[in-house]
Amino acid sequence: MNVFSLASIPHLARNARRFREIAGVLAKYGLAEFLAVTDPSFFKNHLTGPAGGSLAAMRRDERLRLALTELGPTAIKLGQILSTRADLVGPDLARELAKLRDDTEPDAPETVRRTIEAELGAPMADLFPRFEETPIASASIGQAHRAMLPDGTAVVVKVQHAGIEDDVRADLDIAMGLAELAERGIVHLRLYQPLAVATEIRRTILRELDFAREEKNLRHFAANFAGDARVAFPRPFPERCARRVLTMEELSGRTVAELAAGPKTPEENAHREKLARNAADIFFEMIFRDNFFHADPHPGNILILGEDRLGLLDCGMVGRIDERTRRALEEALLAVASGDAEAMTEQVMRLGRVPPGLDREALRADIEEFVADYAGQSVGEFDLSGALGDVMGLVRRHGILLPPSVAMLIKVFIVLEGAAATLNPGFSLIEVITPYASKILMRRFSPGELFGRLKRSSRDWNALFTAFPRDVLEILRRGREGRLDVQLSHKGLDAPINRLVYGMLCAALFLGSCLLLANRVPPILFDVSLFGALGGFWSIGLGLRLLRAIKRSGALGPKQ
Repeated sequence: MNVFSLASIPHLARNARRFREIAGVLAKYGLAEFLAVTDPSFFKNHLTGPAGGSLAAMRRDERLRLALTELGPTAIKLGQILSTRADLVGPDLARELAKLRDDTEPDAPETVRRTIEAELGAPMADLFPRFEETPIASASIGQAHRAMLPDGTAVVVKVQHAGIEDDVRADLDIAMGLAELAERGIVHLRLYQPLAVATEIRRTILRELDFAREEKNLRHFAANFAGDARVAFPRPFPERCARRVLTMEELSGRTVAELAAGPKTPEENAHREKLARNAADIFFEMIFRDNFFHADPHPGNILILGEDRLGLLDCGMVGRIDERTRRALEEALLAVASGDAEAMTEQVMRLGRVPPGLDREALRADIEEFVADYAGQSVGEFDLSGALGDVMGLVRRHGILLPPSVAMLIKVFIVLEGAAATLNPGFSLIEVITPYASKILMRRFSPGELFGRLKRSSRDWNALFTAFPRDVLEILRRGREGRLDVQLSHKGLDAPINRLVYGMLCAALFLGSCLLLANRVPPILFDVSLFGALGGFWSIGLGLRLLRAIKRSGALGPKQ
């Protein structure tokens, strides 16, 4: 490993004080081996966690979760995002990081008032005649308050914590520095591109700091499901929204946990099963129809409105998949449904970044085993979470890196299955996925989809048909006029050809010198042809030089 000063990383040098705090917390939990020479277990055995338990008795994953919690909002948010990347951190650590909770101490009422008035440019009384100072929730980035508009509309106002953006940017700067440190100094981590991953996480967290993006997400979801009576999204009020303030309609209903704790009558069980199926169907529409999905469907973000309608909250974290990725996901889903391991192998390699020297046969064998294990299970007993966890472990074992959107999507499936199981313990998400394969085929070959594909490619075909006759005519015209030139370029042949010519010249010079010597061509010196002797020595010198050049560039024969 290369040794260099931490001060050579600008991100760390700019935030030296905060970096020392982070290093201290990591050392406290025995997680700073790369910063210390001594064995961290020496002091780890004398420290206890927040609950009073010995850190030495805790697993490393648990200690990392506690360290991130102590480091504050940015570290918690970082851990929550990494919990979606089991292909990077492994399934065990991903499950542990998913336990992170971002409840934080709320800002004082005066601080909240100043933030709202500064962002919206009007007195609080004019904006919200009624505003509850006690927040209904306080997370790492902001807190939410109930309020009322002048026309009597009940709303929820989400306000960003004062000063949080500066703290988050400083911590993200340090995260970028640590990623750069890992990429420079830890060879086996370079495969996982820590700098690229840190850059993606930085972009995700900074987007969550901009509440204007969440407002756009709410309007986007509302437009996509405008005619769907099964789901509702809070309506934003743009005139009372800004970068650090988001005002949206208050949705009133029961939480998933409240409904699950209700009576277990046959009618209620049927109702809960219908809601769970609706929730799964809505998310599949987001993913496979709109390419734009809610990325955090845990039970706290799902409300039951009335009888059969769902309300989705907290749309700050969303995922997008492009057309190519969506089609690859659909192909993978069809491959699993048909038990085609070869097709699934192809789609896994298309979706992820394949490392150099991938053993394709070993990957195909693992996927065949995976398909065989799960193909024999009935729909009722199929463990989707376990299957997705095995997929993440499989791609990680082979060093394949999934795009962030795909890793997030797999996490959505796992969390969604948990939320659906809270509503109805007997519900299986695979029951919705299996018939969705036929829907994919029907949509793919529907007239509308075929027309859309034809329309998208019409521009390319139009350019081809327009340019092709003109280009052919130009080639024929140049041929008639004798101006048609064909240029051939052979890359990498210059050096071998030069050596071949050099060798031929050496041989010719040697043979010519031998003829001069044999025929004793004058001038003669010591009974030897002078030109023959000089030519012979010169050819030998040139030949030795050629042999030395060949030896430097590679072996003369095949390597054993």
